[in-house]
Amino acid sequence: MACSMYCDQCEQTFRGSACTEVGVCGKDPDVESLQKILFYGLKGMAAYKHHARRLGKTDPEVESFIEEALFATVTNVNFDPPSLLKLVLECGRMNLRTMQLLNDGHVETFGTPSPVEVSEGIQEGPGILVTGHDLVDLRDLLEQAAAAGIHVYTHGEMLPAHMYPGLRKYPHLKGHYGDAWQKQRDEFERFGGPIVATTNCVQIPRQENTYLDRFFSTRTTAIPGGRLIEGNDFGPVIRRALEIGPLRPTPIRRSTIGFHYTTLLAVADKVVAAVKAGQVRHVYLIGGCDGAEPGRNYFAHYAQNTPPDSLILTLGCGKFRIRNHDYGTIRLGDLEVPRLLDMGQCNDAYGAIQVALALAEAFQCGVNDLPLTLVISWFEQKAVAVLLTLLHLGVRGIRLGPALPAFVTPNVLAMLQEHYDLQPIGQDAAADVARTLAAV
Repeated sequence: MACSMYCDQCEQTFRGSACTEVGVCGKDPDVESLQKILFYGLKGMAAYKHHARRLGKTDPEVESFIEEALFATVTNVNFDPPSLLKLVLECGRMNLRTMQLLNDGHVETFGTPSPVEVSEGIQEGPGILVTGHDLVDLRDLLEQAAAAGIHVYTHGEMLPAHMYPGLRKYPHLKGHYGDAWQKQRDEFERFGGPIVATTNCVQIPRQENTYLDRFFSTRTTAIPGGRLIEGNDFGPVIRRALEIGPLRPTPIRRSTIGFHYTTLLAVADKVVAAVKAGQVRHVYLIGGCDGAEPGRNYFAHYAQNTPPDSLILTLGCGKFRIRNHDYGTIRLGDLEVPRLLDMGQCNDAYGAIQVALALAEAFQCGVNDLPLTLVISWFEQKAVAVLLTLLHLGVRGIRLGPALPAFVTPNVLAMLQEHYDLQPIGQDAAADVARTLAAV
């Protein structure tokens, strides 16, 4: 028998479900939109917080805010758009603090990052592939596999692990294999060895995939039929790799990654001088979360249409849309660097913000006055959390795509456009690049 629920706004009883008719007793759509923005931002912040906590970094102020903000998203608590918007922006501030905790934990635990050349492809011998984001899991696996004669490879968003000296000191961290998360079904199939999934994003294998018996995951990450690692004991993964034996080698290519914000801030004076001298006309941040739906090729077209006297910063799995292209180099005074600078994971978004703030200070202007354009691809909650941080900092002119979130109502979008000039990406990447240069 279906239970009955009483709606005190309609003064009616509903069997099986509550009333949801907007304008009768359901939530105002703009209130619901702001609550969803806040909720997704909190989920993204929780992901960053999870990683920071594993590195020993916590903050009581962040803890209390999460409780308060979650309470504001439950039924019949807050119907006031201005106060909800205030919470949304406060979520951005708290996410900035959370990302700083994570950044500090990474640097203190694994050392100050530096640029490094990475081998991409499978080499001779048994191997294990590690996907996700969690560097603590990678370190624990490397330590446990040290004497096993097994190569360990990063996949997807684990690529930036190589920039940390505390991880690349392990000689059996051989390199990287694979692309963005949405290609993992085919890549895991071809890899041939065990896969360890540490966090998002994980896809459920197709019926024709055969890698389920060599798929392992940690903590809350799981797929039906996969094997969950108990504690941090990677023994079953190591034994499975030895059972499978040598993997089929692939062609090897090399790439340079690891332009962490500390590396860029060390040459900030050269960047400023190059901008003032006309060597660097514009700086683009192109990155975020990738996905499989149509429209994401826009970001590749955008990057490839940036002028040769510009710098491109990238991070997150969105970098896989743009990294397989030769953008050449650019001179910063007496220093020659790649035009495309990979700053790391989506977990390293704090660094991109620090670079923007440092440049604004060096130029004695606001971030919005810099020759800087942010073109952000979004897919999941961490992208929402980072967007809220940028809005909290007052950053204007962000271009978001491939489409704006469906949970943003027209009224809320109009408010964000009025205050922050938040806009969807265009249809013509080349024309959009040209507009950024014309506005300088």
